[in-house]
Amino acid sequence: MQIQRDLAYVEPKTARNSLDVYQPSEGKDRPVVFWIHGGGWTKGSKDQLQNKPKVFTEKGFVLVAANYRFVPEVTVKEMTGDIAKAIRWTHEHAKEFGGDPNSIYVMGHSAGAHLAALVCTDDRYLKAEGLSLAIIKGCVPVDVSVYDLPKRIADTSAPPNATMKEVFGESDEMHRELSPVTHVAKGKSIPPFLILHVADRPETKVQSHWFADKLNEAGIAARVVAADGKTHGTISTELGLPDDKPTQEVFQFLK
Repeated sequence: MQIQRDLAYVEPKTARNSLDVYQPSEGKDRPVVFWIHGGGWTKGSKDQLQNKPKVFTEKGFVLVAANYRFVPEVTVKEMTGDIAKAIRWTHEHAKEFGGDPNSIYVMGHSAGAHLAALVCTDDRYLKAEGLSLAIIKGCVPVDVSVYDLPKRIADTSAPPNATMKEVFGESDEMHRELSPVTHVAKGKSIPPFLILHVADRPETKVQSHWFADKLNEAGIAARVVAADGKTHGTISTELGLPDDKPTQEVFQFLK
């Protein structure tokens, strides 16, 4: 595995607009996995990868892990714009690290799962970077409960989340705009989805199935997988371990 760290995807370079590339030592035109870390839209790092670099590169994938700016420095909309810029950089430079610029899989955990789903459904973010959703071949969001923000905020059966409106603001219109489900429609080249969630987290289960149903109704392949015996943390940290069922589902999806 070859590693290139702290590459700037926009100028001027800062820690928050940089990414790391992990690539197999040989080969070209390899599919690219673009990973978005979690952290509640307020923290986190591209370094939080555990087993992922080793496992993805051994399977023949290039892995790109990106940082992005946080609330309150920027809005979630601007944050998603950061992700789109990092994807544009990945598309432009993919061949330099043995990747296929038109075969990118977007994945993320927690807040990163929301950003992954949003950039893969609301095509305005990639269009602003001169790209089409057609370069994205699949999306794997891992355990998040805000595919439909208004529905999540109104769900009295789910645990209250005091930070929800601090992160997403008070505007119902903005809540809808930042909800991936709002942007699901035919004819946009929205990629297939594999939606993973912790089995015993009711709020992520409900939202995952609701989102998948809307994707399916629009003719977009979407499958939900419940991860038994996992927590919100371990569903990501254990991704890549031998005999890990979510990992097996991910590679089956990629295959």
